[in-house]
Amino acid sequence: MKFLLFVTFFISTLSFSQQDSLFLAKIERIQSKVLNEERILNVYVPEGYHPDSAKTYPVIYVLDGSSNEDFIHMTGIVQFLVMSQQMTPSIVVGIANVDRKRDFTYPTTIEKDKQDFPTTGHSEEFIRFLETECIPFVQTYYKTNDHRTLTGQSLGGLLASEILLKKTALFNKYLIVSPSFWWNNQSLLNQFKEKSNRYKELGTKVFIAVGKEHPMMVKDTKTFAKYLSYQLDETKRNFMEFKKEDHATILHAAAFEGLKWLEKEK
Repeated sequence: MKFLLFVTFFISTLSFSQQDSLFLAKIERIQSKVLNEERILNVYVPEGYHPDSAKTYPVIYVLDGSSNEDFIHMTGIVQFLVMSQQMTPSIVVGIANVDRKRDFTYPTTIEKDKQDFPTTGHSEEFIRFLETECIPFVQTYYKTNDHRTLTGQSLGGLLASEILLKKTALFNKYLIVSPSFWWNNQSLLNQFKEKSNRYKELGTKVFIAVGKEHPMMVKDTKTFAKYLSYQLDETKRNFMEFKKEDHATILHAAAFEGLKWLEKEK
């Protein structure tokens, strides 16, 4: 309920300031050569943002960022945390989906999954879109600095974990919620067993969360947190289990706590 109040207050504040219209975000359209399709970005800028100012802002990239998915909810939480001085003013970029099963999964060897989800297995292309088209676009047209956060839940959490493993430096901070490590018999999860110093060297911070969900998802997420504990100390890695939240409700609670924790300097 409290998160609904956050968003309600956020919308009310915008309505009051603009009276006759509600302006939440600018819709940007990118013709992606990598994906061979048009992609939509929903972009929120914080209060006081001005394109001619020398001030720059961190960017929070939201997977499942369509207007009818997680973009409005995440933006409301960010705005509230900024308003309550628990977070630095930030730009929020919601990456709208076209086919999340296609974009958020790597190829699987499981024949049934290939049959049930025939478009899957193209995360490599989507990651290349993020790296070579999406992020450069935002950096070109908005007042950004070098601080970037990636947020993802479920299959989005799987993709965020894949980026953490394979393209770590693409983001400084990761908010990974209920990742779908079951994909391809936990093959991505198993790759985190290998100890690496690259996260520490890059100063990467990772917040991991899971709720009262499928037992496999809970177990895999805890295993993921354990593997990262071998590579990052508690100032750079945090795990929270939200036992009162299920798969449908955990995102708000996890984002609220996770974004606050990721903001901490130590």
